Amino acid sequence: MPAGQWHNGRMTTLHLTNDAAADTLLSENPFALLVGMLLDQQIAMETAFVGPAKIQARIGALDPATIAGYDADAFVEVFRQSPAVHRFPGSMAKRVQEVSEVIVNTWNGDTTAIWTAGSPSGPEILRRLKALPGFGEQKAKIFLALLGKRLGVDAAGWREASAPYGEDGAFRSVADIVDPESLTRVRETKRAAKAAAKA
Repeated sequence: MPAGQWHNGRMTTLHLTNDAAADTLLSENPFALLVGMLLDQQIAMETAFVGPAKIQARIGALDPATIAGYDADAFVEVFRQSPAVHRFPGSMAKRVQEVSEVIVNTWNGDTTAIWTAGSPSGPEILRRLKALPGFGEQKAKIFLALLGKRLGVDAAGWREASAPYGEDGAFRSVADIVDPESLTRVRETKRAAKAAAKA
């Protein structure tokens, strides 16, 4: 799918990984971006968002139908290959396949339908995201903020539904990254939040 077509005609290049090829894939393939968000737990954010490029390089495709139909054991091996896609290859490979199956069965294989079908409001997109395997409240809110802030998804009430991640001028999450400097600032905010939680 050509870049720009899945976010209201706005050509947006994401800068989430410090890897140009991985960032291009995330910018052009909405399923890749969703998978990157899914992988973003218990590993470095950049490692998570490079994951889709690793999967594509190893199996030759990155789309819901291909992954949903992939042999489960073989898909775990795709995750295990060095450099690993995730530090928990078994559970995360299974989760990616589960999300792929939902997109195939519920959204006719079209990832963008989650936030476009029926012109949904922000709260409705949030509800749809939370229905995906592995997308809890926080992950769903961050992804909604990413859609709204970076990809021109202008659904009614998206900022409120994604609060506090939809807030302008914040450096809370992947939704606020536009360049290496903002990536550093988001990493610092996350580190400070972790330290505060431990204290």
